[in-house]
Formats: sequence, structure tokens, C-alpha cells
Amino acid sequence: MIFGRLPLDEALGAWLAHGLTIDGRRHKKGHALTAADIAWLRDKGTTSVLAAHAGPDDIAEDLAAEQVATASAGDGTRTNAPFTGRCNIYAEAAGVVLIDREVINAMNAVHESITIATVEPWATVEAGQMLATIKIIPFAVPAETVAAVVGRAQGAVALAAFTPHRVGVIATRLPETKPSVIAKAAEVMDLRLRRVGSSVGDVETVDHHEDALADTIRRQHARGNNPIVIFAASAITDRRDVIPAGIVAAGGMIRHYGMPVDPGNLMLIGDLQGVPVIGAPGCARSPKPNGFDWVLNRLLAGQDVDAAAIMGMGVGGLLMDTVQRGAPRDGKTDMNSGAQRMPRVAGIVLAAGQSRRMGADNKLLADVGGKPMLLHAIEAVEASAATPLIVVTGHEPDQVTAALGDQRPVTVTHNPRFAEGLSTSLATGIAAVPEGCDGALVCLGDMPRVTSALLDRMIAAFNPVEGRAIVIPTRHGKRGNPVLFDRRFFAAIRDVAGDTGARHLIGQHEDLVAEIAVDDDSIFMDVDTPEALARIRD
Repeated sequence: MIFGRLPLDEALGAWLAHGLTIDGRRHKKGHALTAADIAWLRDKGTTSVLAAHAGPDDIAEDLAAEQVATASAGDGTRTNAPFTGRCNIYAEAAGVVLIDREVINAMNAVHESITIATVEPWATVEAGQMLATIKIIPFAVPAETVAAVVGRAQGAVALAAFTPHRVGVIATRLPETKPSVIAKAAEVMDLRLRRVGSSVGDVETVDHHEDALADTIRRQHARGNNPIVIFAASAITDRRDVIPAGIVAAGGMIRHYGMPVDPGNLMLIGDLQGVPVIGAPGCARSPKPNGFDWVLNRLLAGQDVDAAAIMGMGVGGLLMDTVQRGAPRDGKTDMNSGAQRMPRVAGIVLAAGQSRRMGADNKLLADVGGKPMLLHAIEAVEASAATPLIVVTGHEPDQVTAALGDQRPVTVTHNPRFAEGLSTSLATGIAAVPEGCDGALVCLGDMPRVTSALLDRMIAAFNPVEGRAIVIPTRHGKRGNPVLFDRRFFAAIRDVAGDTGARHLIGQHEDLVAEIAVDDDSIFMDVDTPEALARIRD
């Protein structure tokens, strides 16, 4: 890559190394200079810029990140669209992360320009949670460097999804054992399982004796419980204690006793004809994360847990100060609320306008490519990562709703004040966004050339934590539609009046704006007149 202070005659197509502001006009870091930009800079007296050019064998940062991420993403994962040299890998379902630590280290060792960061191997994650991020440090990297990393990457980050299991629960009792202790263990176990899509099967309480236990284990095995979890009335102190002796007496064997995870040290795992039988440590009665979860979650994700696997859990196994997040105690499905996840972005399509400049016809219902123009915008949102899809009606609501069809998963919300301007429809749409959404992608129903690929690029760029709370597409430095807003702006949007939308919010928060450069005029092509409709049909 060529990097330095370039004369303007050599700067066409170069990426700005830093943001540049002259006379109030702002270009962000990474902006590719156009001929118009250079003419403007020259007119303002600028003779050179600090910028970078790709070399003849270089790959631009976004494409390089995408190639590495695609090669790294194994079963059960998916990638998002790249943005500013970053491409992320997400879980397609809840499960356990499978990461080859040596492969990741080898990838990072190829060259400082390409990095991959992951969650911990064997971490328990939710659907949509980020598993890894690939970041290209410079604006472009040599193709041979990308190829070297890709060659090492194959499926380095994968996911073993949870599958439903019917888990047997056995509690042993001594004369002094309180019924409330046994009940709490079953309750916590039920909550623990429900959050990963499994359920408690048979629940039985027996005397704390190996013979009674052996009979119960055999019975639960015959009924199809898998795995079987035993809560002992007294902690296991030896491989020959009641719990392991009962497993052996039932016809099973002991895989391993003890684990280098605290809490969880006194866990035991056995096997009866391929069905894991776990002697739970005392800490398993608590909903707080402990070593028992590490073993149970792997089993529920279809992963074998042998002695070597347990003995390899020591690094990171000190959990004494773990703060519970998304506890099974409250039944929430968020297993790690502190983890980064794919943003939840609602898609809003504004379809309330009166089409005054179109005459008597409702432009949204006009035929474009064999279907109502509105459906082009609707289908773009449907095919994107935005969810849920919210459509705001106003003028001719019955006809607009009928055009959507009755098989489409869409929330239709009506704006009775549509004649007062666009702002009322925008506020109506924002009010319909569910609480669980992080932001809203506001699309116009009369822009049929906006694609799902662009919407996905905008969602990929959206990251309020990193200062990208408003995302806007641009063409040659001019901003268009749609616009993605972070939830923090929802209250202000609901207070907007008139027909200008929320553009003033963008001007007030330029430091939070991320721009997505596009290579066509689709972001400006709103159909307001019969002439515009004729052009869009050509």
C-alpha cells in the first residue's frame, strides 16, 4: 500500500488517512477522493493530502475482511457485511462455540495487518451473539497476505447448537436432608435447561445408598432420560463413594472425578451405555455459573466430555468472583448480557403519503416491474437482517394494506395525522418499534431501487458503542435514504414536527454519523411525479 502526503495530482481514488474539514465541508477518514473532491480541495488552496493508495497486488480492507471471515466461519455461524475493514462472525443459534485456539494464533501470526479476535473456546452463546471479529488494520493489504491467512482459517470458528434433551434428575436423601433443598435443585435445573431448549424428564428422590441409586439410574436410563443428573445429599469425597458406586452398580463406568473449575471441583461424570451420568457438585443447586454448566452445556450441544476435556478446563476455571448475568433464576434467555451481539434493528417502511404530485393515483400502488412499487421497498427490508418489519399507513390505508398480502409477517400501524407531514408518520413508526430493538432503519415506500444488500451494510456499520449511532448512505459525498437511528434518538424523533423528518438530528450529532458509500443513485430515487415513475419503469 502506498501511504503518505500525496500531491493532489496523485490523489484521485486515494483514501483519506484522517478526517478533513475545510470551510465546513467534512470528509471522514477512509473517504475515497473523487475528481470533484480534488477540484474542490485545489480551489480551497490545498496542494496535498495525507492519504493511501492500494498497490497493484493489494486487496481493499472490506474485501480482505470478508474473505478472511468467510473462510473462518464454520458450521452454525454466519458473517455480516464488512465495514471499515471489519467483518464479524455471529452464531446462528444458541449453543457452544467451537474454536481452534492454535489455528486462531496461527492466523494472527501471519502479519500484523490482519487480526481475528474471538470469544473463549466452549463459551455458551445466544443466537445472534458475536463470536469473532476480523479487522484489517490498513486500508488495503497484499493479496498474498490475505491468502496466507485464509489458507489457515478454514472453519476456525464454529458453533455446536443446542438440541432438545430430556434430562433425568435424581436427588438422594439422608434423614437430615430438607425437602426444600431437593425442591430447589429441581427448580434450578428446570430453569437451567429451559434457557437452552431442553427440559426436565423424570424426577425422583431416593435414599443415599448405592443400591437404591443403581435401581433408579437403570430406570431413568430405560425411560430415555439423557443425560442423567444426580444431586447428592452429601458431597462426593471419593471414586468409591455412594454416587460413583451407584453408577457402577447400575452397569456404568466412571469417566472422571473432580474438575479444575471452582466452583465445581467435586463434580463426577460417568457413563451408562453411552448416556452421561453426572454427579453434580453442590454449587449446581445455585443458578450462578459454575463448572457444572461447562459440562452440561457441552453435552446438550452434542459434544462429548471425556477426562481430557475436563482436565483442560483449568485455565479460566476460577469462577469464584463471576457475576451472574442473564441468570436462570429469572428465566431470561440472555445467557451473557455483557457479550457483544448482532444489533437488533427494526425496519420501518413509511407508506402514508398522499402522492399529491402524482395526481389522483396512489404512487405506492403503481405497477413497477409487475408489482406495486411499495412491495419493492417491503421485500428489500424482508430480505435484510432488519426485524421486525413495520409499515406505516396513512392515505388509502385499506388499499395499501391489501397490497401487502395476508401472508407477510408485518406489523401495520396507521397514522391518522398523515396529512400533517412526514414527521408524524416517522413518529408513528418509531412508536411501534419493540423494546428489544437497538435501533430502527427508516425506509421510504417510494424508493424501489434500494436493495437488501445496502440495508445489511448499514446494519453492519451500526455500532453505538463505537460511536456509529446514525448510519446514512452517500453517493459522491451527498447523503440519501434510508437512515438508521439508534434507540437513543427515538424520543427526539417522536417530537419532530412538519415534513422534514429527522434530518436536524443528524446535523446535531455529526460525531455519531457513519456514512456508507454506494456506487449508484438508488438512495436518491424517490418517485414523486409521473415523470419519475416513467423513468423508474424504463
